[in-house]
Amino acid sequence: MRQVADLLAAIGAVFSLSIQCFFAFFRAPMELRPVFYQVDHAGIQSWSITVLTAVFTGMVMALQFSTGLEPYGASMYTGKLVALGIVRELGPVLTALLVGGRVGSGFAAELGSMAVTEQIDAIRALGADPVKKLVAPRVLACLIALPLLTMLADVVGCFGGMLITMDEVGITSRFYVQQVLDTLWVVDLMHGLMKSVFFGYAIGIIGCFVGMHTTGGTEGVGHATTRSVVATAITLLVSNFLLSKLFVSIYG
Repeated sequence: MRQVADLLAAIGAVFSLSIQCFFAFFRAPMELRPVFYQVDHAGIQSWSITVLTAVFTGMVMALQFSTGLEPYGASMYTGKLVALGIVRELGPVLTALLVGGRVGSGFAAELGSMAVTEQIDAIRALGADPVKKLVAPRVLACLIALPLLTMLADVVGCFGGMLITMDEVGITSRFYVQQVLDTLWVVDLMHGLMKSVFFGYAIGIIGCFVGMHTTGGTEGVGHATTRSVVATAITLLVSNFLLSKLFVSIYG
């Protein structure tokens, strides 16, 4: 019961921080430089790991699907399955997990270090709002970066699938691209992009929340980083199922 109570208290505190962050977005003055810095940190510096993960994921999916469909004479349609799998699920989910592990833990470590050295208390003492100064730019940067990285992962993942499908099945690149274009609709793209927006919010708000509530000195910063990664991964996986269920029931 104690663990359940602690979990509910943490969810309520995250919700409260989310409301404060939302109002901080629109409170003057609007400082864009911290947002651009965090977009560079969370998005631009994460493109390489996103590309590497997406291309090999697409290649593995194409290899497995082409082999599985061969007995039924349907291996030439591998591109359809790869495109749907990447765009609807694996693109946004794997990108969010990797970026969450990299960026969310960084947020927790940065803000955790500031919390244990009382820098956050000093910001409050000077009359500034630490949510607007520290949390809002990071959350907004994740909301911007994750959809962009997801679109990059979708393109690169489908390209990796094309390379393996051409080699294993013997189709042309034009046929593969046509299969992908015939399969994907705007609804399929929106499935992944809407998920990525929520994933970006979850990564930013969880990392900042854990960091701002860090205690216990330098050892506490290490524990906070670990908690941030675990909490982010669990949140992303659970919310992915719930969002998939919701979108399928609405859009099919």
